[in-house]
Amino acid sequence: MSALQFPPLFRGEALSGRADPFERALALAIAGTDPGAVVYNSGGGRLRAGLVFAPEAPLEGAMTILPVCGLGFQAALGTLAPPEVAVHLEWDGRIRVNGAVCGRMRVKASTADPAAQPDWLVLGLELEIANTSDGHGREPGRDPDRTWLAEEGCGEIEPDQLLECWVRHSLYWINRWLEDGARTVHADWRALVPSLGEHVEIDGRSGTFVGVDENFGMLLRTGGDTVLIPLSSRLER
Repeated sequence: MSALQFPPLFRGEALSGRADPFERALALAIAGTDPGAVVYNSGGGRLRAGLVFAPEAPLEGAMTILPVCGLGFQAALGTLAPPEVAVHLEWDGRIRVNGAVCGRMRVKASTADPAAQPDWLVLGLELEIANTSDGHGREPGRDPDRTWLAEEGCGEIEPDQLLECWVRHSLYWINRWLEDGARTVHADWRALVPSLGEHVEIDGRSGTFVGVDENFGMLLRTGGDTVLIPLSSRLER
């Protein structure tokens, strides 16, 4: 199989079996690898990947990589999937396809201090491609809030093709964010978030998700007050 094609400054490393690309990407980042590594594993009916970044901003601002790469994923799957397939993003990184959770993105960084600039940041993607046949498969419709791409009419999409497309579209959105600021991508992202304006429960609080601040922190209205839940609170420790 030929090597995957990524944009300049990105380079791929394929894993197989049960190897976790997110953990491998973390190890590379800690060891001081240059940013741009794309570690991936597309076996077992799932697509998993880890991207290594070197932010040039404090962590709170750098966390914008989560919604920005979410926009990249929506654009990538929208390019490859049938036109009737709907892709939506949750504030915490979950990915919905036709209303059901199909995967997620996650973030880990060298620091948990929102005001500190991380030495590295790793963004992970986990996506259900097919109903696995290893004993852990699910019957279609058994859990209506969870799905996989093949169940949603995307069975012809090759995981590696989707990965390449995701990285390309994410680079477009990253460049737009860096050149024009986070507010320039707010409108596009807000249009893809089904829980915006809805009642949500998060971190032991409940209220109405009324919007986000300039760093995509959640604005949660509880009674007569509006509280801010920073996006950095989604960082994995």
